Amino acid sequence: MNFNLTQIPDRTKKPRNHGLTMVMDKGLSLEEAKNFLSVASPHVDILKLGFGTSFVTPNLRQKIELYQSANIPVYFGGTLFEAFLIRNQFDDFVNVIKDYGIKHIEVSDGSITIPHAEKCGYIEKLAKIATVLSEVGSKDAEHIIPPYKWIELMNAELGAGATYVIAEARESGNVGIYRGTGEVREGLVQEILTKIPSEKIIWEAPQKAQQLYFLELIGCNVNLGNLAPHEVISLEAMRIGLRGDTFHLFLNQ
Repeated sequence: MNFNLTQIPDRTKKPRNHGLTMVMDKGLSLEEAKNFLSVASPHVDILKLGFGTSFVTPNLRQKIELYQSANIPVYFGGTLFEAFLIRNQFDDFVNVIKDYGIKHIEVSDGSITIPHAEKCGYIEKLAKIATVLSEVGSKDAEHIIPPYKWIELMNAELGAGATYVIAEARESGNVGIYRGTGEVREGLVQEILTKIPSEKIIWEAPQKAQQLYFLELIGCNVNLGNLAPHEVISLEAMRIGLRGDTFHLFLNQ
């Protein structure tokens, strides 16, 4: 930090096990990525190359190496995993992961239907070669999963070897744990937290109101994902009570 202030909540230190900020890169150029890192690197824990953008991103290898040189793990969006899977190219996906030196893998079923036992089988296989983040929830706004099912799926996927489960919201933040308006499905979230440790969940929260909800509910070291690159500094300030929304949250604690 640039100067001393008292009553700043204790943030976990990198490399963090919780208090993670996961950022989504949807197509930054190499120069934009360098500029982004010059500002935000200390506050970024994981970098996702969103959905299937890595297939069409120029200079992909250089970009991955750039992030990794800043000690920021990179992974491909779960949509790419699903794209390989639906084409019966799982082995090709594994070869791509190895070729690009990727150490984190997202396993999801938000766009296709995978029998859950089969999904857990993929998690188990991939956990042997990388850190697995498994995404729970559908990208289909009409597909409402009841709370008990979220808990059942998350428990099974953690049991299969996932290090974290990601609560689906898309990059827009209007499905999964949110209503179409972006409003948090509070009952769902709070019921999940009765059974799943908060340190094991990454909540996709691209909107400021969503981030604020989880900071107030869980604290400054909640795991948050799908952050836009230009929002990282703003989020870190909000995490520690240096933005109007959280200004009084940590005072006199």
